[in-house]
Amino acid sequence: MSARILVVEDEQHLAEGISENLQQEGYAVEIVDDGESALLRWRSGGIDLVILDVMLPRRDGFSVCKAIRDEGGRLPILFLTAKTSDDDRVYGLEMGGDDYLGKPFNLRELLLRVRGMLRRQGWYGQMLKAGPTTRIADVTVDFGKAEVIDPSGERTSLAEKEALILRLLVEHAGEVVSRDEILERVWGYEVSPSTRAIEHMVVRLRKLIEPDPERPRYLHTVRGLGYRFSPSGEG
Repeated sequence: MSARILVVEDEQHLAEGISENLQQEGYAVEIVDDGESALLRWRSGGIDLVILDVMLPRRDGFSVCKAIRDEGGRLPILFLTAKTSDDDRVYGLEMGGDDYLGKPFNLRELLLRVRGMLRRQGWYGQMLKAGPTTRIADVTVDFGKAEVIDPSGERTSLAEKEALILRLLVEHAGEVVSRDEILERVWGYEVSPSTRAIEHMVVRLRKLIEPDPERPRYLHTVRGLGYRFSPSGEG
């Protein structure tokens, strides 16, 4: 069964062009042109990936993404937007977005990203079978639900790629995992984002699992090389 993709874009010609190209790749595509309609359609089920514009009528894309994550949606979300500053990219990641493609964009690049995101979903499902939960300091990471559970029992959802990065580092505990390997394993397509995307996600992960995010004991940056997870904690 082909993946069903929801395109949320209020520029009609652009939405139709994206849809046509996705359909030629074998995907089933639906189009909505405002944020509220996007949420309603997602809630009705059956959507495997969302391509989401930021500037939308009724409700902006960042808000739509946050609502999906807050309601437990774990499907990949790709932002499309003319807002390409670092601050906007960081904010999109913080709201739970998995990737970010600035307008104007190359349709081949869009197709590569969609293909890679869907493929990573399959790897993610297999990865969870190897170990659905991990204890780090005083928190529990539930990879099956992509959540971090603090000592009080409060749960915080992880974006797909945040969970993938953390799981990859946990799988290679004590080893340095290079940025290139993270890009290959987590994004997995020819056109990868800046390594700053990884840095932003690691910063957010530290806020969730480290006792003191400014002085990390578990998620370490190894300058010029990559990142290392220390299961017993290091000063």
